Amino acid sequence: MGKNLQITVYGAEQICASCVGAPGSKDTYEWLQAAIGRKYVADDITYEYIDIDNPPEIEKHQDFAERIFEEDLFYPIVFVNDELVAEGIPRLKPIYKELDKHGIELQS
Repeated sequence: MGKNLQITVYGAEQICASCVGAPGSKDTYEWLQAAIGRKYVADDITYEYIDIDNPPEIEKHQDFAERIFEEDLFYPIVFVNDELVAEGIPRLKPIYKELDKHGIELQS
């Protein structure tokens, strides 16, 4: 079943110009971990935050950070493994749906 899920949040210190009034990317990253931790057994979930203004020396992250700017995507952007599940102000429902699809165990 679904083991070792990677949740990646791409964001920046600067709030997305189209997302004024939304929480910052780092706040969203922390909120997401807390929300997922309350609903799911998070032992098999790892989290990663990518600063799009200063992405790590990993090609896929650098390429995607570049794409965010080129295509004017709203951020933060949330991936579950390689599946984009949220852009801009993330909603929990599609993220939870993806976790369920991977068989992540619910808290009892």
